[in-house]
Amino acid sequence: MLKYVEKTGKTVEEAIGLALEDLGADKESVDIEVVDEGNKGLFGLIGSKQARVKVTVKQNCNNVAVEKFLKDIFKEMEINVDIVINEEGKDMDINLKGDNMGILIGRRGETLDALQYLASIVANKGQENYKKVVIDTENYRRKREETLIRLANKVAERVVRFKKSVSLEPMNPYERRIIHSALQQNKQIETYSVGDEPNRKVVIAMR
Repeated sequence: MLKYVEKTGKTVEEAIGLALEDLGADKESVDIEVVDEGNKGLFGLIGSKQARVKVTVKQNCNNVAVEKFLKDIFKEMEINVDIVINEEGKDMDINLKGDNMGILIGRRGETLDALQYLASIVANKGQENYKKVVIDTENYRRKREETLIRLANKVAERVVRFKKSVSLEPMNPYERRIIHSALQQNKQIETYSVGDEPNRKVVIAMR
């Protein structure tokens, strides 16, 4: 991924704009060095020289770009949300706080997953090392994981009792992994996924 670019333009601002476009960044997440301010020359024609800038992506700009991205989304949604970002190593944990957070969770966490996916793209743009982004609110992901584990064990008991496989509701890859992981030590049953996204689901069956 690009870490810096040098660009020329009729003005310094034009050169900066072209560089930001190439990097997919904003001014808050880069360092700007004006290599040459250029000049208009005589009548803007004779002896004119373009401006040149070097724009470098800051090493620790991930959370700045992500926070701005999320703030812009919440502004368009007309909701007040406090964004708390904890960045440690290759992980970026984002906790959203506010009223009526259900609108950000969505059906089965679909809205939260979409925000997380887009924030991950923003966090990793222009970066060499991949940053894992997790967005949560009101401990939804922990509660959802606990619910899925209980569901997996309950259905597994039913499968063993009636010797008949059961297909669960469609889930995203993250939730399917929770089901598989919860039952991987069960010697009586097996789990596998069937179908195509976004309707791919887990099947719990006898071994």
